[in-house]
Amino acid sequence: MPDIRRLRRTSPRTNGVARYTEIQRALETAIFSGDWPPGTRVPSEQELLKRYRCSRMTVNKALSALAASGLVVRRRRSGSFVAQRQGEKNVLQIHDIEEEIQREGKSYRVKLVSRSERKATKRDAARLDVPVSTRILALTCVHYGEERPLVAEDRLINLDAVPSATEVDFNETSPGNWLLKQVPWSEAEHHIRAVNASEDIAEHLEITEGEACLVVERRTRHGGRSITHVVLSYPGDGYQLVARFSPSQG
Repeated sequence: MPDIRRLRRTSPRTNGVARYTEIQRALETAIFSGDWPPGTRVPSEQELLKRYRCSRMTVNKALSALAASGLVVRRRRSGSFVAQRQGEKNVLQIHDIEEEIQREGKSYRVKLVSRSERKATKRDAARLDVPVSTRILALTCVHYGEERPLVAEDRLINLDAVPSATEVDFNETSPGNWLLKQVPWSEAEHHIRAVNASEDIAEHLEITEGEACLVVERRTRHGGRSITHVVLSYPGDGYQLVARFSPSQG
């Protein structure tokens, strides 16, 4: 049973947000952080009533919202449990760079170039879609296949949503791989464009400054809450985009 005392307290209508939403976010944080792994029994309605000093209807609304987003499973007479995460990738596919490189039969490694825990600047906040001064983790990595740099990664992680990211050694596991395994997601927004390599990107990918690159920019959310923003830069001569469409059904 999780320690309910570790749940963040809330106050009525904090910053204009409904009380049940604040309770929902406190429970989400416990799940996203890894404190409550899949299968963990969520504190009962009665326990949550005492913790947050609110009505049963408010607690029920928070738990119902978590169930609707797929984070918890509610069972009659048994209570609510943190949902398993395996099926989430089947709805919307985000490919893991490590798996893609290894699928081609190449050896893989990741190099962490820089890591910074900080408060979000205006630029960070715009990219991640969070308030300025939100706690974030900024990472720059390079992914290698057969010791050739194939992808440069510039990532921001919302630490309010995923506080356990601060404890991970991203020299040992790539940020994308870790997030896919640890954090459920429900929505991803992609932007794809061609750019000329900046000085930094050229250095990371060992190409000439100004050389063509393919850039994939993605923001990922769960239940409307921003989890991470990433910019992936690929050498332009090694990648192409292929899409298959079929007529829409009337």
